[in-house]
Amino acid sequence: MVKLFALSIFYKSPTEARLLKSTYDLQCFSFFQRSTVEEFMTFASKTIVERTQLAMRQSVKQEAYMCHVYVRSDSLAGVIIADHEYPQRVAHTLITKILDEFTTKISSDLWETGNSIDFPVLPAYLARYQDPKEADALTKMQNDLDETKIILKNTIEAVLERGEKLDDMVIKSENLSIQSKAFYKTAKKTNSCCTFN
Repeated sequence: MVKLFALSIFYKSPTEARLLKSTYDLQCFSFFQRSTVEEFMTFASKTIVERTQLAMRQSVKQEAYMCHVYVRSDSLAGVIIADHEYPQRVAHTLITKILDEFTTKISSDLWETGNSIDFPVLPAYLARYQDPKEADALTKMQNDLDETKIILKNTIEAVLERGEKLDDMVIKSENLSIQSKAFYKTAKKTNSCCTFN
């Protein structure tokens, strides 16, 4: 099952990565595990951002999760933690979109301090992108194309079957025509010996 667990925004200073904003969807974990899982995801995200160079994207496998990270040249970084089935292209598109929106709404002066940053759209992005097929136009289009290809393939196979059946009917009608001619000749010969006046 495709699942997004966390979205995080960091500021990467020369010494460490500072968490600016994050949101989590940990409903699939038991209530008692959630805080531990959240701490682990925050720690893993911070570590990956610190180890990623500026202006670089990467995807890292971390046990049962994939961590997708993008650190921009202005030291703003985004991290998505998802399962292995979540499409990498969609994850990186989402990171770019979130960071662009964050840049337009939050002044870069606040990035270094990280105090009182209000960015309420992060949970909405997490909810919207749970299904990558619906959220990403290109993925949705690809799925529609795949469905259309299946329908076209079935239609072509049905047409070819009908064509084969038509060919069989033509052959049978030719055989029937030959048999009817033979019957006509035989009947004519049989009737020629019997003439009625």
